[in-house]
Amino acid sequence: MPTFTKRNIIREVTNKLSHKEATQAFVSDVLDCFVAAITEQLCTGEKVVIRNFGVFQVNEIKPKVGRNPRKPEQAINIPASAVVKFKPGQELKEKVAKILPVIREKKR
Repeated sequence: MPTFTKRNIIREVTNKLSHKEATQAFVSDVLDCFVAAITEQLCTGEKVVIRNFGVFQVNEIKPKVGRNPRKPEQAINIPASAVVKFKPGQELKEKVAKILPVIREKKR
């Protein structure tokens, strides 16, 4: 399954806005500002809600003791960390739920 990259997003948005004379450079700048705004808010601990798409928020992973798979007797301290979680919105969930047959077909 091919990956949909930032470059693909820029081309797609530019094509959809071609009647408004949006250039790829302009769309790229907008996308960069969009990502920067989300990143900035997440770095301050705020959650970012995009209606009909989903919610980004930062969660804390507590410190824990892990095991080295090659030496199970060796304990490894894993420090606490902050991770970004994404919870899809209802509209996104419903649209994605409909593509199961497409995914199965691509795997064949």
